[in-house]
Amino acid sequence: MRKEILKLLETNSRLTPAEIAAMLGLEEADVASEIKKMEDEQIICGYQTLINYDKLGDEHVSALIGVKISPVRGEGFNRIATRISKFDEVKSVYLMSGSSSDLILSIEGDSLKEISQFVYEKIAPMDTVVSTATYFVLKKYKEHRVDLTEGSVEDKRIEGMA
Repeated sequence: MRKEILKLLETNSRLTPAEIAAMLGLEEADVASEIKKMEDEQIICGYQTLINYDKLGDEHVSALIGVKISPVRGEGFNRIATRISKFDEVKSVYLMSGSSSDLILSIEGDSLKEISQFVYEKIAPMDTVVSTATYFVLKKYKEHRVDLTEGSVEDKRIEGMA
């Protein structure tokens, strides 16, 4: 039951326990109780609003920053990841495997210049940072299981492919 509830809330955090119960064929009180338990256990850590900035019309830039780090003995990547996590510009921080970067940061800002400045003024100078690589997001098609292209014209050349 938990996984089903979480999947629904991840797609639309505004769903009520009554709506979730109806979708899953459960009792509303059971769903409400389970959501409360998951909040108390910090399985559900918060509720976010997903914004499609392309429709707002203002400039808004998202970027992924690859960060190569020289790990600190006895601390690994935790100290630097925790330090980076504290910056307001940083939306997410991930420790990676199989990549040339140790950490991947998700950053948002109002311009390319703002993100670039953040990287070269705050991230790159850190004592254990070896290198950075910035990847600017050109277009978002899907985020948090939500299709951001609804209502847009689809490319008919790929019709029928699944």
